[in-house]
Amino acid sequence: MSGLNVPQKDKPSKIRLLLVDDHEVVRSGLRMLLESQDDMSIIGECGTGSASIKLVVDLEPDIVLMDISLPDISGIEVTRQIQASGSQCRVIALTIHEDEQFFFQMLQAGACGYVPKRAAPEDLLNAIRLVYKDEIYIYPMLTKHLVNDFLQRAADGSANQEALGGLTPREYEILVALANGASNEEISEELSISIHTVARHRENLMRKLGLHSRSELVKYAIRKGLISP
Repeated sequence: MSGLNVPQKDKPSKIRLLLVDDHEVVRSGLRMLLESQDDMSIIGECGTGSASIKLVVDLEPDIVLMDISLPDISGIEVTRQIQASGSQCRVIALTIHEDEQFFFQMLQAGACGYVPKRAAPEDLLNAIRLVYKDEIYIYPMLTKHLVNDFLQRAADGSANQEALGGLTPREYEILVALANGASNEEISEELSISIHTVARHRENLMRKLGLHSRSELVKYAIRKGLISP
């Protein structure tokens, strides 16, 4: 019927992204990937830390994809300054560095995500969408740093019993395996226990810690001071 006005549903707002990397070829690749997503928009990019701090103020992005090795200021210090400024934007580290030193320093600076540049495109897209929803994303193969530190602090007594939630040695094993991305089936095979037993231990350890997901585990560890540079 001509002249009929059909109400249009509001389109969901796009995730507004700022790219910070001193290599043009890297930013170019990111543009190709991110601009192909219906729910993402690149609102700015730069190659230095000082420029990124200014752009965060001027553009107010939702998420900053932050390289750590920048020519003037490290991405760690930039992230720290962004958080100290009171900005509501969230930082995801996108870096070649996968060792513990950079991992913990970036998290403690306030990053909400940590993705290595070797990760699959789907991992980065997933990280962006989760962090936008106020989750924390750690690339699965890197969560071992977090859990190993958690366990070491438990072993040497630097983490108190309340913070550790009273986990049993078996629950610690399950925790490590989960942090490394293992499924219940894989844990069952590795530890030579039934899937039912794995599920019970998993339920118990998450209940003791009051958590429901891996991202909540990361938030818990940061909040309780269970990680250290």
